[in-house]
Amino acid sequence: MERISWDQYFMAQSHLLALRSTCTRLMVGATIVRDRRIIAGGYNGSVSGSVHCVDDGCYVIDGHCVRTVHAEANALLQCAKFGVPTDNADLYVTHYPCLQCCKQIIQSGIKTVYYAEDYHNHEYAIRLFKEAGVETKKVKLDYLAVDTNYQEKNKFVQELFVKLENSDVDKEEISALKDEAEKLFTQK
Repeated sequence: MERISWDQYFMAQSHLLALRSTCTRLMVGATIVRDRRIIAGGYNGSVSGSVHCVDDGCYVIDGHCVRTVHAEANALLQCAKFGVPTDNADLYVTHYPCLQCCKQIIQSGIKTVYYAEDYHNHEYAIRLFKEAGVETKKVKLDYLAVDTNYQEKNKFVQELFVKLENSDVDKEEISALKDEAEKLFTQK
């Protein structure tokens, strides 16, 4: 078995962190790494002890949810809270950082930002990263994914099979398709 790369490993950690997000607009996770060791992680969510978007809806002003603290900021704040230096560390984040997070990342001394998905990549953030010497690298996770819609997809496929069985499609072909779907949807 071939092991995943370090970049994919840390990006997978960020995707797991994103599953803790309490914002319904976009689930984001961030992992701070130094010397191939995780030093902090964060996800976007409300201020500790406050109401969450998942409970009360997003609080949107000028197209942005202002209820949440961004994943990158939460990870950086975790380091600050516990006295963990971030100078020359790397950041793995599920989505390209917003402009405000970009500035915080630069100020914290992060040297490389790895991201999985483009997300409104602000042209000024791109310029600031470049001016500050912060590298940005896209990390593909094409064979490793956290599927938060697994049950809905499985239900949809099963409904398709019911429709196929009531059609003129060859029964052996349907059976072969069912076997393949079973392999794909059965957890090992």
